[in-house]
Amino acid sequence: MKSIKEEFLKTLANYQGIIHKVCLLYFRTEVDRKDNFQEIVYQLWKSFPNLKDRDKIASWIYGVAINTSISKIRKDSRLVYQAQFNESLICIDDRNMKDEDLKLLIQAIQKLNEIDKSIILLYLEEYDYEEIATIIGISKSNVGTRINRAKKVLKEHLKNLNYENQ
Repeated sequence: MKSIKEEFLKTLANYQGIIHKVCLLYFRTEVDRKDNFQEIVYQLWKSFPNLKDRDKIASWIYGVAINTSISKIRKDSRLVYQAQFNESLICIDDRNMKDEDLKLLIQAIQKLNEIDKSIILLYLEEYDYEEIATIIGISKSNVGTRINRAKKVLKEHLKNLNYENQ
């Protein structure tokens, strides 16, 4: 029988991409992303032994990662978003991004409020409205409304970003 530690490390290895995505959307510098990554892992480790539904590990990780990120932003006033976006610091899973469209999308998503950012991330990960509602803690109909509003905002941000880059 595997120990809790071994099972946790295997789970972390399999799902760490989720944590990197959440950190990327909530934090602009690599240092802040690394700090938040560590905090998320710590929170996951603390609650892992009590996790009952091991079939929904990804949803659980998203929930912990999003809530930890939002709490860290609210708690730490030094993490107020900067007006300038430093493209040289963007990375996904420690790889520099080369796709300009992806950079623009991330820039636009970063401008959303904390909850909408989380909802769009889960939506892009192809979670259904019910799963998103459960992870975020809002109603299914509210998820749909927020997705539609966020899409409009993103479309406008992307239009402006494309215009600025021409």
